[in-house]
Amino acid sequence: MSRTALRICPLCEATCGLTLTIEGTKVTGARGDRDDVFSRGFICPKGASFGAVDGDPDRLRTPLVRKDGELREATWEEAFDAVAAGIRPVVERYGPNSVGVVLGNPNVHTMAGALYPTVLLAGLRTRSLFTASTVDQMPKHVSSGLLYGDANAIPVPDLDHTDHLLLIGANPLESNGSLCTAPDFPGKLKALKARGGTLTVIDPRRTRTAKLADRHIAIRPGTDALLLAAMAYTLFEEGLADPRELTPHLQGLDELRDAVRDFTPEAVADACDVDAGTIRTLARELAAAPTAAVYGRIGSCTVPHGTLASWLVDVLNILTGNLDRPGGALFPQAATDRTPRPAGPGHGFALGRWRSRVGQHPEAKGELPLSVLAEEIDTATAEGEPIRALIAVAANPVLSAPDGDRLDKGLGSLDFMVSVDPYLNETSRHAHVVLPPPPPSQSPHHDFAFNTLAVRNQVRYTRPAVPLEPGRMAETEILARLILAATGMHGADPSAVDDLVIGQTLGKAVKEAHSTVHGRDPHELAAQLTGVNGPERRLDMMLRLGPYGDGFGVRLDGLNLDKLLAHPHGIDLGPLKSRLPQPLKTVSGKVELLPQPLADDLPRLREALRERPDGLVLVGRRHLRSNNSWMHNVPALTGGTNRCTLHIHPEDAERLGVRDGAPVRVKGAGGEVTAPAEVTDSVRPGVVSLPHGWGHNRPGTRLSHASITPGVNVNQLLDGSMLDPLSGNAVLNGVPVLLFPGDCDISGSAAGPRTPSRKAGRRA
Repeated sequence: MSRTALRICPLCEATCGLTLTIEGTKVTGARGDRDDVFSRGFICPKGASFGAVDGDPDRLRTPLVRKDGELREATWEEAFDAVAAGIRPVVERYGPNSVGVVLGNPNVHTMAGALYPTVLLAGLRTRSLFTASTVDQMPKHVSSGLLYGDANAIPVPDLDHTDHLLLIGANPLESNGSLCTAPDFPGKLKALKARGGTLTVIDPRRTRTAKLADRHIAIRPGTDALLLAAMAYTLFEEGLADPRELTPHLQGLDELRDAVRDFTPEAVADACDVDAGTIRTLARELAAAPTAAVYGRIGSCTVPHGTLASWLVDVLNILTGNLDRPGGALFPQAATDRTPRPAGPGHGFALGRWRSRVGQHPEAKGELPLSVLAEEIDTATAEGEPIRALIAVAANPVLSAPDGDRLDKGLGSLDFMVSVDPYLNETSRHAHVVLPPPPPSQSPHHDFAFNTLAVRNQVRYTRPAVPLEPGRMAETEILARLILAATGMHGADPSAVDDLVIGQTLGKAVKEAHSTVHGRDPHELAAQLTGVNGPERRLDMMLRLGPYGDGFGVRLDGLNLDKLLAHPHGIDLGPLKSRLPQPLKTVSGKVELLPQPLADDLPRLREALRERPDGLVLVGRRHLRSNNSWMHNVPALTGGTNRCTLHIHPEDAERLGVRDGAPVRVKGAGGEVTAPAEVTDSVRPGVVSLPHGWGHNRPGTRLSHASITPGVNVNQLLDGSMLDPLSGNAVLNGVPVLLFPGDCDISGSAAGPRTPSRKAGRRA
């Protein structure tokens, strides 16, 4: 007999509610939950394929431990014994920084990934942290930290109410949105147009989103910051800059005006390949709209000036008076946010508190660039020990970081490696211990991170739809035991980790004057927590202490876990509202419009005014049915248009002798790959595009479907030297490449662009 169960989809940032059909313990179907307070029944192909993802036969079911050079099935006890025996000697002999931690994108899609990695890092005391953020959104964190004093204070466009939306480097019809959690992003864009609003898309590709736009600007890749700076200049020059109610909260408006004076539309036009008149029109339309929002994403982050571009996105929202305004860009308020503190000056945001050992790259938000992980492993210096042990949690940097071949060799040289991953993939194949979490249906779900980016305030929680299979271990318990094994407490009860966090959090809360539990007994508060396990007790604690919480009985109508469980489709907490100045944590207590690190980076942007690529440049792309390297092993999500092909404009194809469907050799600073050509005018001339997340052809993996059509690893074209200096983010877009027909000898001088230059993105 079949039954149904609710589940929040963990397969992308939209966080849609699903209704699963279950036969016994197998998920046989998934449809949108029409009663979900946030997604209202919307579902995309990934969500509809939940059962296939969940039941992938290649998912590991038991731990693997390396013995005599081979990974073999083992018990959980044997696995954690091996972790303790592998990690602790490295820490004790070489110090905590000799243990690296790599956190992949899937961590933000699970409760375990949200609750435990910070505890692991605190216990290890390592500064060798690398995450997917530095191949994605770190520029936005850094710009927000510098502007607002909080790297996680990221305003999102008020999609349901704005009159004018300008997207730069974003393709939400394929991605479902990113750093902007919005189920049915396509529907919201169509609703914008239906109510008479305007959609402008700036992108070198004519994406599905661009096709929907009223205006599509095919910008030259990598010049986003120049165009945005010219728009800011125009607002000042034409007297259109009007922050309105924001003015009392701003510091540095005059300095900002002076800082952009060199970026006239005429000065940037050639570099951007966008005429000056169009740039002025973009600025005027933005200023004239009743409400407007500028939203930039990965295409504007993964470029040489990613932090400046991310900063200028917010600058335009500020100059038009649309920051912190309904219909503009607003700061969400998640139910598990910390207790809001009174408005006032904070500690601010600091960059470069330490640096990487080899390349001396500054940390950002406590992280080092993922691009430098390989050199931190394989290069000896006098600055300290290289990384000798690695803990990888839901991470596949061999495919996601530049120069996977070098990293692949580096991982093989480690003294010890443990990987928490459901697959034996291109990275986890190197591990000495693999700890496989259960499939999503057997895990609880609450979106800690994505609710801080949601376009409507709401809260939802789903318990496991299917009980844990015999022999499986909950992901929360896996990470708790990993923490104990790696920090010298192997063998302790895993509940000790949750008890420690609860004790520390409540102990701090009762000392904060603004807290609803100020002056109370933390032990008495801990005794009130409900939930069937430690993670649920921690969720209950965060809800009670949060902005909508019951304050442990202080507010009778407030949130707690029991109330949330009584609303299985979630609780709507209302539209986004103006919140300034409360979110600000800058030293001044104001929005600091021109922080010194950004001012110091502007000369590099001025240099870019003179740069003109004389050959082809590469950009990435993604498909609605994929998410990084996760889903290429699911037959339902591959094939059709979701293929690893090189998009090339017909003019470039004709000039270089490239035929549609024929193999093309692409060469970059980090290596070369060969992919089939797909001749299409969806890319502008001078631009080619390869999707990321492919390259499933390495031996020793267990990805049976992905290996049939492995594709190529686009990041192998990069050598890791091109970084945004402020954030350490990898430059993945606008990268110069050489292109040759597959049967051409590239050792000689062939027709095509010159050898790629690395100068533009080198660390300053």
